[in-house]
Amino acid sequence: MEKNPFKYTLDNKRYHTLNYYNRTNFGGKIYKASLNCGFTCPNLDGSRGTGGCIFCDGGSGYFTAPQLTAVQQLNSEIARLHKKFGTDMPVIAYFQANTNTYGPFEKIRAMVEEALTLENVCGIAISTRPDCIADDVLDYLADVSRRTYLTVELGLQTVHDKTAERIKRCHTYSDFLECYKRLRDKDINVCVHLINGLPGENREMMLESAYEMSKLELHSIKLHLLHIIRGTAMAEEYLRGEFAALTLEEYVDIICAQLELLPPELIIQRVTGDGARDTLIAPLWSLKKFVVMNEIDKKLARDDTMQGSEYCGK
Repeated sequence: MEKNPFKYTLDNKRYHTLNYYNRTNFGGKIYKASLNCGFTCPNLDGSRGTGGCIFCDGGSGYFTAPQLTAVQQLNSEIARLHKKFGTDMPVIAYFQANTNTYGPFEKIRAMVEEALTLENVCGIAISTRPDCIADDVLDYLADVSRRTYLTVELGLQTVHDKTAERIKRCHTYSDFLECYKRLRDKDINVCVHLINGLPGENREMMLESAYEMSKLELHSIKLHLLHIIRGTAMAEEYLRGEFAALTLEEYVDIICAQLELLPPELIIQRVTGDGARDTLIAPLWSLKKFVVMNEIDKKLARDDTMQGSEYCGK
């Protein structure tokens, strides 16, 4: 078997996976333990908008119970992971549901400090919006970053303001860039979320979003597929025929082209996602997550290409 030409890999992957990063930096596999600490969102409570983004179904997070404390949720997740994988592995406390820097500073600090008391917790990941990090929170995050492995995940979704307006994102790309700079000035790791398949966007627009990210000093990126979820405003648009979902072939092509544009050292935390089977309307092929990932691997190998092959430098 020929040696994989990609530098940052331990297997057949031709992109820089989070698994590779964790194994080479922490010495083994690490899992994220999702938390729902009862935060809301300015796009839900009227500060920016109401109803949320049109793809929103009320906040992400699978194993979450906001009535429990952060420690109770983490202990539950750690026990579940231990039972599933048979080992007492370290975890990253992932504040995932809604906007986790939007709320009283004391609540934010208390939740993070509570998570850090657990011996199994080796880091913190905080999911938020780029318009929701006040100066006192920013200073606190800088302090956390000096004490543990911290990643702040910014939901950008697209660099195109026209699309952001259509999906009722209620912030602009310039808002994102300002927040990104404030975080990087404090030497805080930034992970960006992009969504492929948003209504009105073509292949070139999706590649442009990835290209713009290639110019930044990101720690990592998550490349998502748009999931059309029952009960959302986006589902109503889709069922009226106002836009089409990507096919598997289209999605694989777009992901591979985006990977080519991104610097090889950038960690790719995600190239697809899990849709809830009972609420997912489309695309149904996304339910076969490992099929999607295998198709990406096969195309990269078939085309003899890899992450960063078209990277032009910052």
